Amino acid sequence: MYQEVIKEIFPFIEVSSVEVGKHLYWTIGNYRVHGQVFLVSWLVIAILLILSFVGTRDLQRIPKKLQNFMEFILEFLQDIAKNQIGEHEYRPWVPYIATIFLFILGSNWAGALIPWKLIQLPEGELAAPTNDINTTVALSLLTSIAYFYAGLSKNGLGYFTRYIEPTPILLPINILEDFTKPLSLSFRLFGNILADELVVSVFTLLVPLFIPLPVMILGLFASSIQALIFSTLSAAYIGEAMEGHGDH
Repeated sequence: MYQEVIKEIFPFIEVSSVEVGKHLYWTIGNYRVHGQVFLVSWLVIAILLILSFVGTRDLQRIPKKLQNFMEFILEFLQDIAKNQIGEHEYRPWVPYIATIFLFILGSNWAGALIPWKLIQLPEGELAAPTNDINTTVALSLLTSIAYFYAGLSKNGLGYFTRYIEPTPILLPINILEDFTKPLSLSFRLFGNILADELVVSVFTLLVPLFIPLPVMILGLFASSIQALIFSTLSAAYIGEAMEGHGDH
């Protein structure tokens, strides 16, 4: 009875239960999770862990091959954090920005490079974790938690004065902005990755060999750009939250 009342009051609950395609579900306690997302996500995490272990187990003063490549990646990610957060405060946030970038890049490339359709599942199919809205929303919420934590740890309760600057009239708009940030991050990443995989699938069906190859290369480039945009915006939001609002 109470479920029918809730549905009448909040009709969007039924809309949120609409699914696109079929999914492989695992039941954990009272929850159902998308099994294919977990499988590919943990594969990406395992590859990143193995590469980080192999690349750092025998560090040399003069780097060679894999160590040289990994140091280049680290410097690149440090530059992202430094440019967006600030030279004096970026270092504690490098691990988070680097993790976000590498996981999204690995997930996007896993969807673009690995022929998952050759692996048959009882239901659904394997694909990039970032073409699932649950993954991108989770990553966006992590960024939201990160920039709230950054602002509160830097400015204390004075952080909340940003909502009434430059005038208290802007309070609703400033509050709404904090809700739109994770929404824009999640839907931008989800929409682009899903659209890329759909385009490749359609071209593969129409022309099985030649046309999909340049589209896949373009997809790899677009996937890299999406990882860069997400991590850069995350760093920018953290840097914005750490501005000295409490000093006014």
